[in-house]
Amino acid sequence: MEHEVFVPVPAESLRAVLTDPDRVARCVPGLQRDAAGAGAGEDLAGRLRLRVGGHTITYRGGLRIVERDGAITYEGEGTEARGKGAVEVSLTVVLTPAAEGTGLGFTGALTATGRLAEEPGEAREVARVRLLDAFVEAAAGLAADAVEAEGTTGAGTGTGVGTDADAGGAEITGADGTDPASGADGAELFGDEVFREAPAPVELPSPQPAAEAAHARRTMIGRSAEEVDHAPPRGRYAPVPAPEPSGAGATLRWVAPAAALALASAVIVGRALRRRR
Repeated sequence: MEHEVFVPVPAESLRAVLTDPDRVARCVPGLQRDAAGAGAGEDLAGRLRLRVGGHTITYRGGLRIVERDGAITYEGEGTEARGKGAVEVSLTVVLTPAAEGTGLGFTGALTATGRLAEEPGEAREVARVRLLDAFVEAAAGLAADAVEAEGTTGAGTGTGVGTDADAGGAEITGADGTDPASGADGAELFGDEVFREAPAPVELPSPQPAAEAAHARRTMIGRSAEEVDHAPPRGRYAPVPAPEPSGAGATLRWVAPAAALALASAVIVGRALRRRR
């Protein structure tokens, strides 16, 4: 396998991405990492879905990342998830810094049995180019993001607000050689007379109770709508008051008890006279 490509990204930023297992996993299309993590001697472990021709082959396996003499080598092996086929791959990447980016040269070998070996050579070549191009594009994108983040951080920490010492410690004076902060007689304009103590706060009257406030509102703006709705009618529409009781009825109120008392007294006196006889 041989493949060459150029990306407009610094070599060091690209190398940091290609040697980081977490970011390498994000660059490989169709790779799903195992939740349990990689095994002993492996940097990555998971399932890889590979599209070859009109078929999709899923492999389970692991990958190791090794740096030798400035080159980055990926060594991996896997077995078919649904089949007896297996695959072994060794891919070496050499980074060549350039004026406006980095050149990447891929060399390696792949040994396969099973379904991948049964596919035509042209289909395997198309799948290889498509996989490597997608891998390089994703890695370059992550490296560019890292470079942009570093530039933003450097710009944020490298700038600041100047001080009087940075300005050379020059003293500002007026046209006549006096301090502009002083008056004509040398008195400071920004002394205690200007920045005098703030006056004491004005005490506001305490709020009136709810009943007094309501009465005040009625006094100022008249009766409320509720009072108007429930107020009794006035004028010719006012109800006629009930007539007061007459004098004869009032007299009967005390005459009837007196008559009953007189009648009872007469009965008692009559009985007493009968007994004497």
